[in-house]
Amino acid sequence: MATSTPAVKELRSVSIEALAKLNTLPVVTIRTDVDVDLWKQTRAFEDYAIFLRRLNDAVVGYVLPWTSSLPSQAIRSVLNLLDQLEGWITEIPPLSTPQRFGNLAFRSWGKRLEEHADDLLASVLPKSHHAAIPHLKPYFLTSFGSFIRMDYGTGHETSFALFLLCLSLIRFLRPDADEERHIVFDVFVRYLHLCWKLQDVYNLEPAGSHGVWGLDDSHFLGYIFGSAQLKGLSDIPVNSVLHPPLPPTNLYFMSIMRIHQVKHGPFHEHSSQLHSIATGVPNWGKVNSGLFKMYEAEVLGKRVVVQHVPLGGLLAWDPERSLSRAHGVAASATPAVQPYGYSLGPRALRTLEPLSGSASGTTPSWSITPASKGDHQQSQHARATPRRYVP
Repeated sequence: MATSTPAVKELRSVSIEALAKLNTLPVVTIRTDVDVDLWKQTRAFEDYAIFLRRLNDAVVGYVLPWTSSLPSQAIRSVLNLLDQLEGWITEIPPLSTPQRFGNLAFRSWGKRLEEHADDLLASVLPKSHHAAIPHLKPYFLTSFGSFIRMDYGTGHETSFALFLLCLSLIRFLRPDADEERHIVFDVFVRYLHLCWKLQDVYNLEPAGSHGVWGLDDSHFLGYIFGSAQLKGLSDIPVNSVLHPPLPPTNLYFMSIMRIHQVKHGPFHEHSSQLHSIATGVPNWGKVNSGLFKMYEAEVLGKRVVVQHVPLGGLLAWDPERSLSRAHGVAASATPAVQPYGYSLGPRALRTLEPLSGSASGTTPSWSITPASKGDHQQSQHARATPRRYVP
């Protein structure tokens, strides 16, 4: 049975009439570390924070498979879209010629996506919502990887979450607990399986992988939602992830088993952060709150990740609002960008403000000692001694 959770902020609504009056569309905007700090003060960042908190709280205590209610027509339309994209993988098989990094057939898949994006989105949305297509398209196109670099990473996953946020802002998807559970358990799970297949079939490279020291080479949100599911289940200890095979009853276990499929060797060597969490964090509540802060710092707070995220229009880039809010905040409250090659420990995380839309979570209980830049350049299959857990 699901446990009750504190209420989070309501997600604002943007009417199609108001959307049609906007004179900007999403474009790549973040280019410097200063831009990253400004983005954290924008309404777009606040909307995204509220959206993630709502999805997180909607799945606390629920297990997969979840079939307690029928999905709405909107959810089914998005699922049909993802099914169609997966069908293209069969129609565009990988090239048989030797290719070291990524298969060039992925560019053909991406070209088809770019050519048909407008029609695909028009088939999902009712005609009354077609004015939103130019605002949705940039996030949709950047949700499945880079067709130039032939890689995939947490920035692309974030683009898909922003795409779902936009669908919720225009009320194509309803911001209520039942619909939000379907967003996570139906849409996001379906998206994960599609992306895993794209990575496997087209041999996509991890985008900006931290090698053996990262949480995951390509994904993050599955761990947040999965730890939220487990937060309501006190009979499953955190260290249970160290004893595979794990049942696909939550997104955390599914993500761990995905790692075992694509990586080989001792878990503590190729996934030291996840191993540190499993051995050093006492309960799933602390795991969940810590992962939110890590996501803000290591994904949303990294220019190399969010510089590819388009902003504008529905998810407005409003530096004037950012600056006015920033003037009212002490400089010490602004989280500094961590040097590349360091992981956030408890002291660093205490300086970070939690994502908006919910009360501050507890400080994560895990940490690893600072790494040299060379550590991050190791192969994901490297056999290095894991760094010591610091309580």
